[in-house]
Amino acid sequence: MTETGEVEGRAGPPLWWARRRDAVWDVALGGVSAVECAWEGVPFAAEAGLPTTVGVLFGFVVGATLVLRRRWPIAVVLVGIAVSPAAMGFLLAVVGMYTLASSEVPRRITATLASMSLAATFVVMYMRTRGDVEADPTLVVVLSVFVAVALTVPPVLFGLYIGARRRLMESLQERADSLERELSLLADRAEERAEWARTEERTRIAREMHDVVAHRVSLMVVHAAALEAVAVKDPARAAKNAALVGDMGRQALTELREMLGVLRAPPKPAPAPVPAPDLVPVAAVAAVAAAEGAGGAGAVCGVEDGPSLGELEALVGQSRAAGMAVEMLVHGEGAAYAADVEQTAFRVVQEALTNCHKHAPGARVVVRLAHRAGEVAMQVENGPCDGKSPEPGLPSGGNGLVGMRERVLGLGGVFVSGPTDAGGFKVSAVLPTA
Repeated sequence: MTETGEVEGRAGPPLWWARRRDAVWDVALGGVSAVECAWEGVPFAAEAGLPTTVGVLFGFVVGATLVLRRRWPIAVVLVGIAVSPAAMGFLLAVVGMYTLASSEVPRRITATLASMSLAATFVVMYMRTRGDVEADPTLVVVLSVFVAVALTVPPVLFGLYIGARRRLMESLQERADSLERELSLLADRAEERAEWARTEERTRIAREMHDVVAHRVSLMVVHAAALEAVAVKDPARAAKNAALVGDMGRQALTELREMLGVLRAPPKPAPAPVPAPDLVPVAAVAAVAAAEGAGGAGAVCGVEDGPSLGELEALVGQSRAAGMAVEMLVHGEGAAYAADVEQTAFRVVQEALTNCHKHAPGARVVVRLAHRAGEVAMQVENGPCDGKSPEPGLPSGGNGLVGMRERVLGLGGVFVSGPTDAGGFKVSAVLPTA
């Protein structure tokens, strides 16, 4: 045992008492009861023809049993009933009945013992009053009933009240502890939800930054390489490529400013607190925590509308201007989809074209877009490199395909990528529009 445990063990309550002051209180009551019964043992010994010492000792032992009232309340009441003919144990009987009624003893046992005590007190009082006082028999009966009821009923009723109050307080304490545990659990879950939202937002921002910067910078590098190749031979084409590089740079800066503007936007003001009672129902706390978690995630993740499917033609045109042979095929009638669906479809095609610029210079590329019932599908497929176009020398971190897959799967879609039999590469994605 640790040193702290030893100290706590020495300071704890002795034997069966829950608190040290309970033990002190019961010992004090037991001492008073023992003195009372010992004093009443003197006339008892004289009536029974016993030595006074025996009567005093008997009374002392009987009164001292009150110390056991919390441990064995039934035994204490039975002792009080047993010694009632000896006219001793007033405090023992009253306190014993109170303790029995306030304990966890079944109510039928309490009622039985209370009836026995009431009958014993009535009989003893009746016998002693009839023998000592010459009075009307009716008055003797009434007096005996009054004394028996006065010594039995009030302790029982008060004990029942105290027991019910104690059980109510214990129930309230258990409920408060349960609410505290549930609130702590809700707080932990809210923190986990907020951390998850922050992680998701960091991942989303990383994908957006990668898609914007990688595509624009890839086109800029391709145009810069073409500019370097034709700067001397074809000044007009060199000027055109220089203008395209500038346009790409400005577009990249514009998109980056939009993203940074969203990140720096001030948060929405929190709603005014609503007064609530001290004990809040768990369901209400859970609803508030869920609403706060959802609101926090929305504040973090909420962004302005990004690119849409209507901008795919311009995206493909930029790749054509960079010298890539791109063909775009559209099947089905287009429709207005949700912003996240259109943005994801655009980013998939954009990243696939960026990979074509990086890894398949001079290859023929086909972009297919299909509008179907309840879904939209896109595919970007490039053939083998022609072997004539120079490598642009663009670095690759391997995050493009990962980001595309995360975007598509996040919307419940299907993503497939891999090499083709013709020596090229294909990226396919299907997004649900519902």
